Amino acid sequence: MDAPETEKRSRAPVAALARMQTGAKLFLILVFALLPLALIALFITIQTTQTANSERRERLAAMTEESSGTLRTVLTNHVSQLTQALAALEANPQDAPACTRLAGTFGSQGSARFAIINGAGRILCGERFTVAGAAVLNPSQLRAKIVDNGLSLRIGGHEGASAVAFYPADILNTIARPNGFVPEYALELTAGNDRLNLRMLPGAGPHDRRETAHSELDVDGLGIDMSVPGTPITSPLIIGTVIMVIMWIAAAAIGWLVVNSLLIRPLRRLRASVGAYQPGEMIDIGRVSAMPAQEIRELGETFRDISRTVQEHEAELADGLVRQTKLTREVHHRVKNNLQVIASLINFHARGARSAEAAEAYASIQRRVDALAVVHRNHYAEMEENRGLELRSVIGELAANIRATAPEHAAGLGITLETEPVLVNQDVATAVAFLLTEIIELAMSCMTGAQVRISVKAGPEEDRATLRVVSPALVEGAELEALLENRYGRVLGGLARQLRTKLHHDPLLGAYEASIAITGKPGIQG
Repeated sequence: MDAPETEKRSRAPVAALARMQTGAKLFLILVFALLPLALIALFITIQTTQTANSERRERLAAMTEESSGTLRTVLTNHVSQLTQALAALEANPQDAPACTRLAGTFGSQGSARFAIINGAGRILCGERFTVAGAAVLNPSQLRAKIVDNGLSLRIGGHEGASAVAFYPADILNTIARPNGFVPEYALELTAGNDRLNLRMLPGAGPHDRRETAHSELDVDGLGIDMSVPGTPITSPLIIGTVIMVIMWIAAAAIGWLVVNSLLIRPLRRLRASVGAYQPGEMIDIGRVSAMPAQEIRELGETFRDISRTVQEHEAELADGLVRQTKLTREVHHRVKNNLQVIASLINFHARGARSAEAAEAYASIQRRVDALAVVHRNHYAEMEENRGLELRSVIGELAANIRATAPEHAAGLGITLETEPVLVNQDVATAVAFLLTEIIELAMSCMTGAQVRISVKAGPEEDRATLRVVSPALVEGAELEALLENRYGRVLGGLARQLRTKLHHDPLLGAYEASIAITGKPGIQG
C-alpha cells in the first residue's frame, strides 16, 4: 500500500468529523472526555446520599409520630373534658366541681386558657379572652383555628353556648417535644392553609436542605410538620463534591476551547459587522465568509437578506408613520371639538328650560359630558409621550367643573382632594371620572352643601391604587337607599365592573372605596 493511500485513510475520520454540525462536535467531545469522571462521581454521591437520607428519614418519621401522638392525646383529652364541662354547666351553671376539674386540667398546661360561655356571653367558668372569627357553632361541633400566635379550640353548645380553649405556641411546642436526645428540629402546626411556627431550626437559611415529615392529629384537620437539617457533610460527600468540581472544571475548559474556536470568535466577527450596520445600508459579510461553522455563515447571509429588505421598506414605513400620526391627532382634535359642541348645546338648552327639574337634568347630563371631556383633554395632552394620564390633574379639573355646575340646592358644595401622583390608561381614567361624578351627584342629592373628600393612594402592589370618596351625605339613610335603588346603584355597579374591581360602601362612615389599576407614577414607568 502506497503512502498517499495510507494518508488518505488516516484523514478520513477527521474529514467525517469536519462535516458534522457544530453542536454534534461539541457533544461528542464532551461526552468522551468527561464520561469516566462523571461515572465515578455519580456512583459515590448516589451511594452516600441514599444511605444518609434513608437513616435520617426513618428517625424523622419516628420523632414525628411521637410528637403527633403526644399532642393528639392532650388535645383529644382536653376536647373531651371541655365537652363534658360545657354539658354540665349548661344543665347547672352553679356546678362548681365540673369547673374545678376543668381548671385543674388546664392548670397543668402553664399559660393555656379556657372559658365556658353561655348564650348571653357570660363566663360560666374560666377567664374571658377574645378569639378572632368566633362564629356560632352547632351543638358538639368542634372548630380548631390558628390565631394570635397560638391555637384556639371551640366547641359549640345549645342556644349559642360554647367552650373555648387557647394554647400559646410555646405550650404546644413543650407538649409536642419528643423524649430523649433528639437532633435539632423545626416544628409547625398546620390547619388547612394556615401554619403556626412552634420551633425553628437555629441558624437555618432559606437554601438549606431539609427533610420534612407530616402527621395528622385527627382534631378538626390539624396536623404537624417536623423538619430536620439535611444530610451533613461527610468525608465521602466531600470526596464526591471534589470529583464533581474537577469534572465541571474540565468540562468548562474543554467546552470553552471548542466553543471559542468554532463559535465565539466567528460570532464576534458577525457581531462587529451587524453592530456597524446603519439603517438604510446593507450588512457587509466579507469577514464572515471564512468562518468555520456553516450555521454562522448561513446566519450572516440571512442578516444580509434582512438588511436588504429593511432598506427597501424603511422609507415606506417612515412615510406611513407620519401619515398615521397626523390622522390620529386629527381624530382626537375632532373628538375634543365635538365634545365642546355637545357641552355648548346642552348649556344652551338648559338656559331655556321651563322647570327646575329640566334644568337639573340638563346640568346632570352636562356634568357627565364634562367628565368625558376632561379625560379626553388630558389624554390629548399626553399623546406625544404616551405614558398614561396623570389621575391627579384629571380629578382636580373634574372637581372644579362639578363645583362650577352645582345646582342651587347644592350651594356650599365642598370637594377636598388628597391624591398621590399616579398614571392610568384612558379606559380607567374615563371610568373613574364617571364614577366620581355619580358619587358626588349622589352626595349632592342627599344633603345640601355636602362636603366630599376624594383620596387616591398607591397600594403595596405596584400596579394598584386605592380610590376613596368620603362624605357625611353618603352615610346610610332612607333617602340614600332610595336613590341607590332607583337610579345610582346600577350605574355605580356597572362602572365598578368596567374597572374590573369591587366598589365597597361603608354605610357608617359614608365612604366608597375601590382598587383601581395604574400604569405607574410620573417619572417611574411600570
